[in-house]
Amino acid sequence: MVASARTSSSARRRPSAKPAGGRDDEDVRARVLTAAVVLIDKVGLAGVSMREVARAAGVSHQAPYHYFADREAIFAALAEEGFKILTERLELTLGLPVPAVDRFVQAGQTYVEFAFDHPALFRIMFRPDMVEMERFPEVKACGDRAFQTVPALVQACIAEGLPADPSVEALVVLAWSIPHGLACLLLDGPLAKKFPDMLEHREELTRDVMRSMRGLLLARSQPSKASQPSKASKAKPSKHPKRRTPRA
Repeated sequence: MVASARTSSSARRRPSAKPAGGRDDEDVRARVLTAAVVLIDKVGLAGVSMREVARAAGVSHQAPYHYFADREAIFAALAEEGFKILTERLELTLGLPVPAVDRFVQAGQTYVEFAFDHPALFRIMFRPDMVEMERFPEVKACGDRAFQTVPALVQACIAEGLPADPSVEALVVLAWSIPHGLACLLLDGPLAKKFPDMLEHREELTRDVMRSMRGLLLARSQPSKASQPSKASKAKPSKHPKRRTPRA
């Protein structure tokens, strides 16, 4: 996974005493990234340092600096890899031969599954205090591409009858918030503590939550009974003439 991360602006190098290149060079870089992931899972983001990463990777303390300017550059490389994996998975849901609302449900489940498959990457990707996107344009571009799948899903639902009310933007925020919030609450939030059994049945819970969203979307896509004319309103007018009020 992280071993396939490419050298980019997120991996700014410092001048090294040894010329870098070849298979050994890529192997050391991959070991540094893998060690960072292991540390994040073990001690959290705050416990990651260049020295600890080097120690976990089994390289010299200066070795990580041959590939990354600082800790943020390591985090940026991991975030970039995470966005690429997430985008690939979400884009697959866009092409599913099912109704748009079902693609929406599948995308939500895919989002939560990604968070649990790659918790270290997920914890970095949406942390501007850890990775300032403006400093790493390739990371930002990958993040933007991942995000574009959400409006695409919403627009597909609208094309199949979902009212764009109150706005497309509001629906996009809703579509992102539900799976992202669920992933965060299950990974690091109080949901798992309040309902311990939920983690054991995480996939079932995610499926049920997204199905609930599906029901809401379908309900909004169909005309409300309250808005339809009642039978009484459709009744023919009475044949009896209205009584005239007698004059005084």
